[in-house]
Amino acid sequence: MIPMFAGVGKENSVLAKQNSETELIIAQNMPQLSNVILGNSIDLTALSTKVDGTYVETTKNLKWSSLNRTVATVNQDGVVTLSGKNGRTYIVVTDGKSFDRIGIHVKDGETKLLKQEGAKYDLITKAIESMSVKEKIGQMLMPDFRTWNGKNVTEMNDEIKELVKKYHLGGVILFRENVVTTEQTTRLVDEYKKANEDYGLLISIDQEGGIVTRLQSGTDFPGNMALGATRSTELAESVGHAIGSELHSLGINMNLAPVLDVNNNPDNPVIGVRSFGGDPQLVADLGTAYTKGLQSAGMAATAKHFPGHGDTAVDSHLGLPSVPHDKERLLEVELYPFQQAMNQGIDAIMTAHVTFPKIDPTTVISKKDGTEIALPATLSHEVLTNLMRKEMGFEGVISTDALNMKAIADHFGSVDAVIRAVNAGTDIILMPVGLEEVANGLYEAVEKGEITEERIDQSVERLLMLKAKRSIYKKVNETPIDEKIAHAEEVVGNKAHKDLENEVAKKSITLVKNNGVLPVNKAEKKSIVVVGNTYSENLTQALSAHHSSVELIKSAQPLSQEQLQKVQNADLVVLGTYTFNVSGRLPSSPQMQMVNQVIDAASEKTIAVGIRNPYDIMAFPEVAAYITQYGFRDASFGAAAETIFGMNNPSGKLPITIFKDAASVLYPFGHGLSY
Repeated sequence: MIPMFAGVGKENSVLAKQNSETELIIAQNMPQLSNVILGNSIDLTALSTKVDGTYVETTKNLKWSSLNRTVATVNQDGVVTLSGKNGRTYIVVTDGKSFDRIGIHVKDGETKLLKQEGAKYDLITKAIESMSVKEKIGQMLMPDFRTWNGKNVTEMNDEIKELVKKYHLGGVILFRENVVTTEQTTRLVDEYKKANEDYGLLISIDQEGGIVTRLQSGTDFPGNMALGATRSTELAESVGHAIGSELHSLGINMNLAPVLDVNNNPDNPVIGVRSFGGDPQLVADLGTAYTKGLQSAGMAATAKHFPGHGDTAVDSHLGLPSVPHDKERLLEVELYPFQQAMNQGIDAIMTAHVTFPKIDPTTVISKKDGTEIALPATLSHEVLTNLMRKEMGFEGVISTDALNMKAIADHFGSVDAVIRAVNAGTDIILMPVGLEEVANGLYEAVEKGEITEERIDQSVERLLMLKAKRSIYKKVNETPIDEKIAHAEEVVGNKAHKDLENEVAKKSITLVKNNGVLPVNKAEKKSIVVVGNTYSENLTQALSAHHSSVELIKSAQPLSQEQLQKVQNADLVVLGTYTFNVSGRLPSSPQMQMVNQVIDAASEKTIAVGIRNPYDIMAFPEVAAYITQYGFRDASFGAAAETIFGMNNPSGKLPITIFKDAASVLYPFGHGLSY
């Protein structure tokens, strides 16, 4: 017995030694990564790999060199700079114990990596083989930790740190509650990364720009519809790059943007100005440009909400919308921007909690009320696997939309919804309802065979490939936090980004109607009255920057006789209207009753500003002048005020069609006046 125990001890010590032995590998040698180099530089990453399948990024004690510096040079951070000359070189890295190399071949402007071959470079396959089922499922989970014990999570706590480790989380999503200042956000993200034990952590956020802007210290770029009004792919790419740069500097590595929904339904309560517009080609052109900007800044980009949430009149946060169109129409309109994004190499696509009965007629029984409902796209194998994967050829990561939204949460149990989503083909389980319950439910589903381990492996492979593609790895040595903060403070909200924000805002302002009222000569107007409710203070403040006598009448109801008298006595009246759904702009709504009351009282001197939705004029077509700014951020109010006073010549074109009624058009797509 004694020799046998001794033998086992010796065997274990050999195994422990093997598992502790590391080998240096250049990440770009992985067979799953592209061998094409775009631009004149490439940032190589050194990985320290173990025989147990784990790998981490290493930066300390490395020596990088180029064997032919006339073709390319490399600095000691692994950044290769190409000379532009034809030829071949090998880039070598060593830590003194082991080394690796990768070739670079340049010919007539085309640059390719010459990868080393061998099983040792297939790190992703080796990692998956070494993972337990719990570790694999953890890669797919992306919960939110907005609050903890009733308080906003702005710094790491021991409980969250333990959950990241316990469930082997592959990702987390941050919200506005979590990202208050640049320094605080950098520290929080850094702590999340330290809590993660293997393969790196996807840290995502919805930083679309416009009305969906999470960073409280970042640049408040006008949103997609404002970009749509500019018609500029250059501006869209620049905005994408600036947003990506700010997020990347904070350590965030995945943006749940851009929105590629075609907003062809003016009654849409949830997409609206989050869309680039109502034309599939415009949405595709600006969406792919925005994506290019994001990804060039090192961000993983996510197109949403597949197969299209634009032609809906229900908010999926609150109910279950349906799109009744057949596949031919969807391919021409809703699916077209997504197909273009796939063709251009988008990293990920988020699904819509919307039913598409002409694509998938499957019905299920709702747990809410026992009625028969159509299966939402998020849970549909027909939509995610057959349509997106097989027909449209998408090979990237699929994420659900938030699973706590009522379209899912009301009708399906939290575990049932996730099992359906995984079997449908999703890779990221976003914001599951009850992390412990869902994780345990998934473990049990695999054990029972309800979900095959092969199906889980497919998702884990795609997730690890995305992390490798965007250089998202667990690091042996993280950059000191003070250096990270200093870098982030240089990038977030910098002057170049603020200048770009203002440029987009000015170029987006669309003059829809003008009966000779605009531009206003402020010297001729002694008194200006602003009338409105939501964001009316912002409009007043923007006008006050250019005129000394601006008074606000804040009201969401028809005005009193005294207030009406002020309107009639003013030299200029500026109406600020704000709606986000069809009921808000019905002529019978209190706001629109008030608006039409003001127009009747001062018809020739009233200008209306559509603060959010360009469609507002449908409720008051008789107004003398109407401009739309597509969002409620400061730069848009400033641009609108400058336009009113003739300091900005409006050049925006309607990215949507404004209808008079169901059968006729009030203002067509592409309409826009100037001075």
